[in-house]
Amino acid sequence: MKFRRVPLGQARGHILGHNVSYEGRRMLKKGRRLSQQEIEELASAGIESVYVAELAASDVEEDAAARRIGALLAEQAGLHLELESGGRVSLSAPVRGVLSLQSELLLELNLVAGVTLATVANHELLAKGQAAGTLKIIPFALSAAALEAALGLVERGVMRFRPLEARRVTILVSGAEDRRQRLLDTYRPPLTLRLAELGSSDVQVQYVSFDHNPEREMTAALVQHGDAGVDLLIVVGETATMDVDDLIPQAIRSAGGQVSVVGAPVFPGNLLLLGYRRQMAILGAPGCARSRAKNVVDLLLPRLLTGERPGPREIAELGLGGLLDRRPQGAAQVGDDA
Repeated sequence: MKFRRVPLGQARGHILGHNVSYEGRRMLKKGRRLSQQEIEELASAGIESVYVAELAASDVEEDAAARRIGALLAEQAGLHLELESGGRVSLSAPVRGVLSLQSELLLELNLVAGVTLATVANHELLAKGQAAGTLKIIPFALSAAALEAALGLVERGVMRFRPLEARRVTILVSGAEDRRQRLLDTYRPPLTLRLAELGSSDVQVQYVSFDHNPEREMTAALVQHGDAGVDLLIVVGETATMDVDDLIPQAIRSAGGQVSVVGAPVFPGNLLLLGYRRQMAILGAPGCARSRAKNVVDLLLPRLLTGERPGPREIAELGLGGLLDRRPQGAAQVGDDA
C-alpha cells in the first residue's frame, strides 16, 4: 500500500487517504473507496486532486483483516466477537469469568506492523458482556505477510477465557482447641463472603485442632474432603506456612497430594501455600485472609474457581503489580501473617 496525491480522474476505486472538507463541513471521510458518484461530487466542489491509498494486489483491507484476526481470537479464547468498522473489532466476556493472557505472545502480536490489540489486565475477573479487548488495524490495509504473522501468533494462544463456576469449597480452620471460636469468627466471614461474591455458596467450614498430633489431624481432614469431592480447600489458622517442610505441606504429601508453591511475591500475601490432591486444589491462605482488604487470596480465588491450576511460574508472575499495600514501612499492615 502506498499514499500519493492523484488527479481526480485517477482516483476512482482507490481508498480516500484524508478527510475532504468543503465550505467548512466535512464532505467525505477518509477510508472509503471512491466511486464515480463521489468523484463527481468532488469535481462539482472544484476539487482537482486527492490523497489516496493504493493497495497492492495481496493487501487485505482493514475491516476484513480485523475480522479474520478477531474471529480467530474469539474462537481460540472463548470470547464474544463484536464487529465494528474502521478496522476495529471488540472482544467481550460471554459469561462471568477470568481472562488470561500470554504476555510474550501479546507483545509479539503488537509488534506486527499495523496490528494493535489492547486488553484488560492479565487474569482480570470480567462480568458477562464486559470488554476483554479491542483489536484495531492501523493502516487501511494489512499486507498478506503481516496478516499471516498475526494469525499465526493468535493460533498459539494469546488469550484464554475461563468461565467462573460454582465449586464445592471447604474452609479448614486450624489451631489450638481453646481458640476454636475466635479463629472461626475471624476467618469464616471474610472468606465465605468472598466466595459468595464469586458464585460459590456451597461452603463447609471445619475446625482442626492442633492440640494432639496436628499433622495426622490435618492429613485426615485433607483426605476426607478430597475423597468427598471438594474442589477447593482453603486452609487458614493461627500460623501461616513458612517452609516446604512445615506442618501443612507435610500433611498434603501424607494425604497423597503435591505441594506446588510455598511463598508468593505478593504483599499482603507472601506466606501463600498452593498444592493439589487429585481434583482438589489446596490454598493455604496467610493471615491477611481475615481482612477484606485486597490481598493474595483475591488474586487467586477467581482463577482457582475457574478450574485453573496455577504453578510456580504463574505465582512468580504475580510479582509484577504484586505490591497491593503501598503504605509506608512501619504503618499498620493488613494481617500480621503476610
